[in-house]
Amino acid sequence: MASSGSYNSPCAACKFLRRKCMPGCIFAPYFPPEEPQKFSNVHKIFGASNVSKLLNELLPHQREDAVNSLAYEAEARVRDPVYGCVGAITFLQRQVDRLQKELDSANAELIRFACNGAGMQAAAAPPMVAPPPRQRSVEYNRRFGSDGGGSGGGYYQTPSSFTFPYSYNLPWNDHNYNGGGMDGSI
Repeated sequence: MASSGSYNSPCAACKFLRRKCMPGCIFAPYFPPEEPQKFSNVHKIFGASNVSKLLNELLPHQREDAVNSLAYEAEARVRDPVYGCVGAITFLQRQVDRLQKELDSANAELIRFACNGAGMQAAAAPPMVAPPPRQRSVEYNRRFGSDGGGSGGGYYQTPSSFTFPYSYNLPWNDHNYNGGGMDGSI
């Protein structure tokens, strides 16, 4: 029985090109007869003569890597004619970025849990708590009204859980706005 690398059966390139596979065929070591689609894709994208020229210009130890790169790019171009392997690389880069964000989030959560666990063990250090937001005094509300209309007083910060009666993002719905009441009058 002849092995797949013998020259009794033509290589995939010579079989595709319908020519006799000679003993010194440049394609034979890289395009075995069992993989006709590999050469078909490379020929469709790059052309047999261009691949032959490229392989003849390279050193023998570089040819296998070049053929593998050409075959990968050709297969990617056949699947995605517009982006080719750049589309695959972009997809994988986005996936890496997303996974990196998830990893950073998980690491931050682990650090937070580790700090909380260490804080319970070392009870000497009090936990850090954000101060409550500044609110108006009772006398301020009596003198100027609690609706914030026309009164100025831009230091008031509304707690994030409080919602205004209007869902519009208009200037008169902002307590820091000094130009009118909640109804929009000036």
